[in-house]
Amino acid sequence: MFRGNHPAKVDEKGRLKLPAAFKQLVDAASVTQFYITSVDGKSAEVWPLPEWEKREQQLMDFSTLDDAVAEVPGSDQLLRPAVEIGQPGAGAAAADLRDSAKLDAEVTVFGKLLYLEVKNRELFEKNLPAMEMTAEDRKAMATILSRKSEVQPLRGSA
Repeated sequence: MFRGNHPAKVDEKGRLKLPAAFKQLVDAASVTQFYITSVDGKSAEVWPLPEWEKREQQLMDFSTLDDAVAEVPGSDQLLRPAVEIGQPGAGAAAADLRDSAKLDAEVTVFGKLLYLEVKNRELFEKNLPAMEMTAEDRKAMATILSRKSEVQPLRGSA
């Protein structure tokens, strides 16, 4: 699981040098192939290929003929043009995504549990004040975190 965020750099050839904490996780899992995509063009998602393939399977489980699935906002972006590469340090990300997300030098890499999100560091820091949690946000988070599991204990267990 990828957690936290770390500064990183994208070199002049468009290669991302993974922060050490994330590289250790990738190496420990023997991941050598990645899928890079974006939902909004403002950041890049770097998926270990095995995790991306699980996501593709989930999408394939839904019929593209199902109107409810077809009308989900952004569903057409889930498989937006992307690139499958070897190690992020060994291959260049798609140039159009790199340009639209301004991933040209200093970036921040966020652990999103199953994948990494890469954002332009300067733009991220500039937008930090607008991302502060409000009292309403904290209340909603407290409600979510206080929900009890709907799993019932097994008979005979305490």
